[in-house]
Amino acid sequence: MENLVKDKVAIVTGSGRGIGRGVAMLMAAQGAKVVVADAGVNVDGSGFDQSIAEEVASKIRDAGGTAVACMESVATMSGGERIVQ
Repeated sequence: MENLVKDKVAIVTGSGRGIGRGVAMLMAAQGAKVVVADAGVNVDGSGFDQSIAEEVASKIRDAGGTAVACMESVATMSGGERIVQ
């Protein structure tokens, strides 16, 4: 299954922490261009930290991959559309 995602764009929501972060890092290691989508909020929806997504995107770029951070929320249709854009 090598090269399954190579040169494809992978949008990984919730990729600032936990399992989502691991998925984003793995996709990048497999050659995907990753959109690190994480609104940077707490589990209860409070707070906002833009650095969460950017930190993961930076780690991917530092490892030689391609990644951008996106702080949009998938909670609305318009947020989902902006992530894809």
